[in-house]
Amino acid sequence: MTGGFVRAARALDAPGLARVQVASWRESFAGLVPEAVIAELASEDAVSQFTETWERAISAPPTSKHRIHVAIAKPGEPEILGFAAAGPATDEDLWPGTDGELYELHVLPALADEGHNGRLLNAVADTFTEDGFSTGYTWALAGDANRIEFLEAAGWAPDGSRTSLDMGVKVPAVRLHTRLSPAT
Repeated sequence: MTGGFVRAARALDAPGLARVQVASWRESFAGLVPEAVIAELASEDAVSQFTETWERAISAPPTSKHRIHVAIAKPGEPEILGFAAAGPATDEDLWPGTDGELYELHVLPALADEGHNGRLLNAVADTFTEDGFSTGYTWALAGDANRIEFLEAAGWAPDGSRTSLDMGVKVPAVRLHTRLSPAT
C-alpha cells in the first residue's frame, strides 16, 4: 500500500472520472460482459458522454447528500487515480432517509493494490455517517470476485438481493450492505 489522498470532486475532474471508470470497467467486465459491449462503453462518444454526466453530477448534485470523492497521489495533484460516488439509496425496498448507496467505486486497475479503494470507501462511510445514514448498500457483479472480496474484507456482506443487468447478456449482480452505526 502506498500513500494517497481523497478529496471532494471538482467539475474539472470529470474527464479523469470518465477515464478511470472506463479503465475499471475494462478490467472488471472482462469475461463477464461481451467484448462488443465493453468496446462500446470505451468508445470516444461514450467517454465524452460519461464526462458530461460526471461534470453535471459534480456541479449540480440532486441533493447535498450526493457526494463524489476522488483519490489523488498528493494534494494539488491533478491526476485522478480513482473515485467513489455515493448518496441516498435508490432501491425501492430501501429508505433513502437512513440507507446510503455506494453507486460507483473505481480505481485505475494498475493501482488497485495501493490502498485507494480503501481510502475512498472510508471517505464514503464517513460522509454516510455525517449525512445520517445507518446502513450502506452497493451492487456488484456476481462474477466480480475481486470487488466482492474487497467489500467483504471491509465489513460488507451480501444481503440476499439479486438482479441481472442486461448488457447484451444477462449479468447477475448481488447487493451487499454494511451497518454504519448501531440500530436506534
